[in-house]
Amino acid sequence: MGSFAHPTKFRGSTLLDTSCGYLLQELKLIWDEVGENQLEREKILLEMEQECLEVYRRKVDSANISRARLHQALADSEAEFTHLLVSLGERSLPGRPEKMAGTLKEQLDSITPALREMQLRKEERMNQFRDVQVQIQRISAEISGQSDINISTSDVIVNESDLSLKKLEEYQMELKQLHKEKNDRLMKMEGYLHAVQNLSTIMGIDSSEIIRKVHPSLDRNSGQSKDISDNILNQLNATVKSLEEEKEKRLEKLHNLGKALTNLWNLMDTPYEDRRLFSHVTAFISVSVAEISSPGSLALDILQKAEEEVERLDQLKASKMKELFVKKQKELEEICKKSHMEVPSQSEMDNIMNLINSGAIGHADLLMTMDEQISKAREEAFSRKAIMEKVEKWMISREEECWLEEYSMDENRYSVSRGAHRNLKRAERARITVNKIPALVDSLIAKTRSWEDERRKVFLYDEVPLLAMLEEHNLSRQEKEEEKQRQREKKRAQVQLIVEQEKALASRTGTSNRYLPNRNTNGGFGSATATPLNRRLSISIHQLGSNSINSPTQGISFIKESKIQQRQNMYAKKGIASVALEDTASVVSATFSGPLSP
Repeated sequence: MGSFAHPTKFRGSTLLDTSCGYLLQELKLIWDEVGENQLEREKILLEMEQECLEVYRRKVDSANISRARLHQALADSEAEFTHLLVSLGERSLPGRPEKMAGTLKEQLDSITPALREMQLRKEERMNQFRDVQVQIQRISAEISGQSDINISTSDVIVNESDLSLKKLEEYQMELKQLHKEKNDRLMKMEGYLHAVQNLSTIMGIDSSEIIRKVHPSLDRNSGQSKDISDNILNQLNATVKSLEEEKEKRLEKLHNLGKALTNLWNLMDTPYEDRRLFSHVTAFISVSVAEISSPGSLALDILQKAEEEVERLDQLKASKMKELFVKKQKELEEICKKSHMEVPSQSEMDNIMNLINSGAIGHADLLMTMDEQISKAREEAFSRKAIMEKVEKWMISREEECWLEEYSMDENRYSVSRGAHRNLKRAERARITVNKIPALVDSLIAKTRSWEDERRKVFLYDEVPLLAMLEEHNLSRQEKEEEKQRQREKKRAQVQLIVEQEKALASRTGTSNRYLPNRNTNGGFGSATATPLNRRLSISIHQLGSNSINSPTQGISFIKESKIQQRQNMYAKKGIASVALEDTASVVSATFSGPLSP
């Protein structure tokens, strides 16, 4: 009981005041009544004491664990509070003392409200971060062309280690920049769409179809959010540029058509009523690209109608140009023929006609080409004028020469007939002209050579070199002179032979048959009083044959010379000089043998 009494003493009146003291007292009374021995009593009290110790130990352990938990909770709260302060970027919580006093529960109770407030602040800050980051990701997705991706707050991962206001401001600044970029892109897109609509309206094109081809979301009636990605903006930019290029091409085409219409109208004197139908085309001739804004002014149907009108006028112009070309060609040919120059080749004229038919040469170019050729032809004709005058004079001289040859062959030229005296005067003038031909030809050759040396080209007369014609004339004239000389010598030999035969015949027949024949009124020998001499002369001529006399002129000359020779012989016997007879024979021979004798 000593051990039991010790705790009893230790607790003192406290045990007595408790139900345990009453229970012990009641147990002692029971033992006394039962007669329990002291050893058993001490044993039971020892067991009770052990059991009490165990209960106390368990309680102490439980209290220690509770205290440790309080310490851990307080430490965790402190750490979490500190972490929240750091993550939220705050130094302290207003109203919370820096150092805490009191029991653990008091300390824990004092930090719990502050911790809860910091947790609420964290949750609120995280929501702010989520909202900002969701907007950032959505706008970024729209800019990157992934606007169809649905981004929610649950998809956003927030970095809880840095929830400071500085970081939030950075996100907000980034969001603000993204909003600005988005607005800029939207404004740029609206500008592109507006440009597409304006250009399409000017050119009469359906703008909605073009916009839908770029992206369906760009259509106002699609109900989709517009794709503002770089790809779409680039496509819109390319579309606007292509439309602007098309506008420039159409305007340039319209300029050309307007100028063509104006030129064709001026060329063909088109009346004002016909011009008024296409005044809207010619009005754009001096208008720049930026000044055109009226709807449908560059529509394809306008260009098509203008092209058809230009084509119609071109066909009409082609016929006019052909008429003009034929007129100019005739003028050129007339100049060339008048000056006996080389006419432009038919192939060259055909080439120009082909250019007219194909439309490869314009009216101004045709006029310039033909006027240049006509100008050159006139200039060359003027340079040939002096030579051509001499050529014409030479040609006339040759005609006179031919006439004189034909006149000299006429046996009745001295007969009394109407106009015979005029022919005799013309023959005298022709002989003078013919005698001047050699000097004229020599002068013409000199001038022609000088012209060719100056022009470095051949002088053609009706496509024949003039020098060759002149040289051929000189050669022909020389051959004629040589042939005449040979004929004269041959005639003299024949006459000499006849005279010798006459002498021999006369010596045999006697002198009674030799007498002069009577002349008739025309100066010829009378046929009714023909003498034996005449008969012998006819026989001698017949014996010579046709091969000895080449022409009627030669036969007449031969007869004349035979008679002259007869007279010479007769006058020689009478002692009369024969000089006058020889001169007369020379004149008559010159008259009948041709006009080339001087």
